[in-house]
Amino acid sequence: MAQAKRIGMWMLLIFVIYTVITSPTRAAELVQSGFVGISDAAKAVGTFMTGLVS
Repeated sequence: MAQAKRIGMWMLLIFVIYTVITSPTRAAELVQSGFVGISDAAKAVGTFMTGLVS
C-alpha cells in the first residue's frame, strides 16, 4: 500500500509540473481560485463564530 501511495504522489507531482510548464496562465488561475476559496471559507467561519458570540 505504501508503494501505491508513493507512485500516486510521484504521478501527481509530474502532472502538476507538466501543467505548469504547458499552461502557466491556467495553472496560475487555478491557484488563485484555490486561494479565493480558502479565503472565503475563512471569512465564513469568522462570521459564524462572531454570530455565536453575539
